[in-house]
Amino acid sequence: MKIVVPKETKINENRVALSPDVVKTLVAKGFSVSVEENAGVNSFFSDEAYKVAGATIETDKKNLFASADVVLKVNPPALNEVVLMKKGAVLISFMWAATNPELVKVCAGAGISAFSIDAIPRISRAQKMDALSSQANLGGYKAVLLAANTLGKILPMMTTAAGTIKPTKVVIFGAGVAGLQAIATAKRLGAVVEVSDIRPETKEQVQSLGGKFIEVKGDASIKIEGGYVKGVSDEFLKMQQELVSKHVKEADIVITTALIPGKKAPLLVTEEMVKSMKFGSVILDMAVEQGGNVVGSELNKTVVKHGVTIIGEANLPSLLPLNASELYAKNISTFLLHLADDKGFKWEMEEEITKGSLIIHNGNILKS
Repeated sequence: MKIVVPKETKINENRVALSPDVVKTLVAKGFSVSVEENAGVNSFFSDEAYKVAGATIETDKKNLFASADVVLKVNPPALNEVVLMKKGAVLISFMWAATNPELVKVCAGAGISAFSIDAIPRISRAQKMDALSSQANLGGYKAVLLAANTLGKILPMMTTAAGTIKPTKVVIFGAGVAGLQAIATAKRLGAVVEVSDIRPETKEQVQSLGGKFIEVKGDASIKIEGGYVKGVSDEFLKMQQELVSKHVKEADIVITTALIPGKKAPLLVTEEMVKSMKFGSVILDMAVEQGGNVVGSELNKTVVKHGVTIIGEANLPSLLPLNASELYAKNISTFLLHLADDKGFKWEMEEEITKGSLIIHNGNILKS
């Protein structure tokens, strides 16, 4: 089977689907791999490194897609890329099918099959395929560094001859993968960290990392599925905002990480909360691409509102492209090797990982 890796076309995207090390592994297992020219340059992988690993370099995007049995990407493909794929080919990438109906329709029309990385079930035997977690982990780390770099003060307490500098106070919304990494990173840098999450089971994890848990009593409106919050009422969000507002008021840095798959991100930080913050404080909204957790955050922009800097960087893993691509390559190759060998795909339609992640099969839409 021939695997192809196109250069990502999304604006500000520096990642690539396969690293040279993983290409070498796949070639050793009998696959043929072709990589678009300069696809890995922004991740610090040269074309020469791919050649040494056993891949061929393709300069013509049309030929690349037309020759593919399997297309591996990070982001959902552009519609004009899908139509270049031959009938019966297989696409594996993030798809976000619930919010990309047009992409699903075009893929079906092209007669291809498509697996969505974001739909892989959250089960123990799929952990090595979990690109959502690997990328969120890096995003949480980078979020703290960006906010700290923007803030006009140091994070740790420091005692000097001229006096003692108080530690920076960081408030984090959400103790998922990104939030937990943000807690760990902020603590390592010496900050005082407080954390809000509507899932009571995260309290122990927060405390184990040295964070203080801001406890919000849950109610029947909260729906948890596969470790994700799938739904929450406006009334509960209002109650949460009231409880955490005093913590936000005293914070130097606020980082928000809350997402609901397939839905608009919940609003957690209101304009009044922003106004209450100290002049010069910083907010980083990790959910800005899904509508944002913060009133006033703007996609891929850093703005100042009421004296508070609000960072709306949508693609934090892309700012760490070397590590992000290495981890993603291992995730997607593990997934591919679960689904297929060099002879072809197994198509075990009732197997849990296949069933959960297969969006389109030979032009037939299975889920959207």
